[in-house]
This record gives sequence, C-alpha cells and structure tokens, in this order.
Amino acid sequence: MNKLPLAKRVQILHMLCEGSSMRSISRVAGVSINTVTKLLVDAGSACQAYHDERVRGLRSERVQCDEIWSFCYAKARNVQAAKGAPEEAGDVWTWTALDADSKLIVSWLAGGRDAGYAHEFMQDVADRIDSRVQLTTDGHKPYLEAVEGAFGANVDYAQLVKLYGQAPEGQRRYSPPVCLGARKNAVEGKPDPKHVSTSYVERQNLTMRMAMRRFTRLTNGFSKKLENHTHALALYFVWYNFCRIHKTTKVTPAMAAGVTDTLRDVEWIVSLIDEAAPQPGPRSPYKKRSAENSN
Repeated sequence: MNKLPLAKRVQILHMLCEGSSMRSISRVAGVSINTVTKLLVDAGSACQAYHDERVRGLRSERVQCDEIWSFCYAKARNVQAAKGAPEEAGDVWTWTALDADSKLIVSWLAGGRDAGYAHEFMQDVADRIDSRVQLTTDGHKPYLEAVEGAFGANVDYAQLVKLYGQAPEGQRRYSPPVCLGARKNAVEGKPDPKHVSTSYVERQNLTMRMAMRRFTRLTNGFSKKLENHTHALALYFVWYNFCRIHKTTKVTPAMAAGVTDTLRDVEWIVSLIDEAAPQPGPRSPYKKRSAENSN
C-alpha cells in the first residue's frame, strides 16, 4: 500500500488544525483532495478512539459548557431546495465542555440541539469526571433535565442567562444582538457565584472558528458530510488538548489536567493513525506461486 512520507502527512494534518481549507491544503501539499480527505478520516477515527480511552478519571473543579453552530451541506432553511441533500444536511451544533482551570476539552458532541443530544452529551461529561464539579451552562432549557439525569445531586450547577436587546439598526444580518446583562441562576447544590461563567468556553468557540475552516462564516469551506465534520472535530480537539501549548497555563491542556506529562506533536498523531491501521496479513500461497512463476 502506498503511503505518504511522514513529513507530508504532518504538514497536511498541521494545516487542517490551523484553519486551512482542504482544497488549499491539496494545492500546497501537492496531493489530491481525496488524499487529504482520507488522511482526515483516518486521523479523526484514531483521535476519537484515543480521547475516549485517555480522557477519563478527571479531577475537574469547574467546567463550562456551550454549543456552537455550524451546518452541513446547506443551512436548515435551504435544505429543502438543495439538490441531492443528504439526510444529515442542515444545522449542526457542537456541544463542548471545557475545564476552566486546565482549559482541557473534556467532551464534545456534534448533532442537534434538542433534549436527546443534551442528555447524551451530559452523560459523557459525567462519565469522565470523578470529582464533584461546579458546572456552568447557558440558559438552554434541555440542560436542566440533562444535568440532573447525568450528575444527580453530585454537582454544583448554575446557569448564566444572558439578556439580549436588538442588534444595531442596519446590522441585524451579521451582527449579534446587544448583550444587556446576565443573570446567574443557581440550579443544584451550592455553586460559587464568582465562578458562574461561560467566558472560557465561549472563547474556545472563537478558537474553533479560527482553527477549523468548516466553522468559518460566509465561506464555501463548510462541511459537505457530517461524518467528515465529526472527524475534523476529533482531530482538532486531540491536537488542542495534547499538542497545543496554552498561553495561560504554559503547557498543553492535557498536561495541566494531569492526563499526561508529555508534550505531544503532530508526528505523534500520525503514529496514532499507523497504530490504528489494520496490519497486512500474510500473502496467499496462490499469489506467492504466481509471483514465482512470473520470474
């Protein structure tokens, strides 16, 4: 099986994590778009498996959760008129949970924004944390039952409900509404009002939009397949957790959270891909004899 040189694979994965589009990567690296796509799929699968295995048993004290919008193939309002739209076409919300101290991405989930996804997401967050945690979310109503179902009474939970006004006149299409203030609602336990915040996870949303081309607004770099969208998320989050030094902590989020004591790099991600790849089996006797006869 033909395999790209290590340096070329490292270059492609690094560009995927730094906001380049897949077609621009194919031009810069001198490979086909199918090669870039296959490498993304392989990297996403390997990174997802590694995160599921290693990011567990956390002793987090404060976790912030939020959802970030994107879309697959077409925006929800345009799906009906889109030609050949797949079943998963439309709005895609990425749920993220961030450790406020280490900046570690604890969990993520891509899909809808309804109660079913909220329950699945919160259950995964709870499964990865072994300590009592102070949890903060926005005012999205599905969080209420989801947090109770996942944590029970073993959580200090609060919602930060932001109050919005009208967007500036003439700027309603692209400018968000004006935030007039926020209300802190204690829901479960005794959350410390000083730490009821979603600022860190919202800043992480900005980092995601800059680091993944498919999240950039007003471009044609959006995801065409939900499967590739999830692979891009898995690659980015493992790179962010294990390879990218955070300016605040001066180490990677995984090191700050005690998940690892080793600084990883993109070459290490390539090694995860190679380890997950199926090993070639022995050649069949028929093929071996055919090769000998041809000589």
